[in-house]
Amino acid sequence: MSDTDTILQVDKLSSGYGRSRVLFDLSLAAGRRGAIAILGRNGVGKSTLLKTLAGEIRPMSGTIRFDGIETQGEPTERRARRGLGYVPQDHAVFGKMSVRENLLLGAVGQSDKSNIDYVLDFFPKLAQRLGQTAGTLSGGERKMLAISRALLGRPKLLMLDEPTEGVWIGVISEIADRLRDLTKEMAVILVEQHIELALDVADYAYVMDRGQIAMQGAADAVKSDPQLLKYLSP
Repeated sequence: MSDTDTILQVDKLSSGYGRSRVLFDLSLAAGRRGAIAILGRNGVGKSTLLKTLAGEIRPMSGTIRFDGIETQGEPTERRARRGLGYVPQDHAVFGKMSVRENLLLGAVGQSDKSNIDYVLDFFPKLAQRLGQTAGTLSGGERKMLAISRALLGRPKLLMLDEPTEGVWIGVISEIADRLRDLTKEMAVILVEQHIELALDVADYAYVMDRGQIAMQGAADAVKSDPQLLKYLSP
């Protein structure tokens, strides 16, 4: 993948908490469109990877190049302004505010507020909940709101940590459909325990084990590889 085709290039990234290293010399890349899936059992470092890419954790070594610029030393806010969107596992919505207020906060700094109409078209359920307090939404609706808030920042790359966790099965399919639509417009990095969904949405997959990349390849090839089960079983 050439530099012009790449929105994110990670080389020999090591990261963790304090002196405890979680990621070990990890390398990956994401194109400017489409999705990559990050798979692996719990505790292998998937969330740590996204937090490091977003700037919540400072890497111990290695480089993160986003849209041609090294960002490993930049704060979270600057990375977001460059176009790196991040939806963490814990929804990232303001529970005491209404859906409308959450969306308006997401649109702060944007001169074109029509983006709010765009995300409401994207997730029609939210249009019916504009006056409702975000904390009273269902799990799936909170996920939709968190993704919508991130989209209002007009990201070039959107990172999603477990977007279907705790979501009713009927809503999972709707979120999956919306993610497929997003991949036509931007790059998406998807950390997801629903393996079938992740590999259906993604073009390419990385499988992590013990803080490293154990497998990688086209999503279809990874899905059919018998070695995949080895890295997903508890």
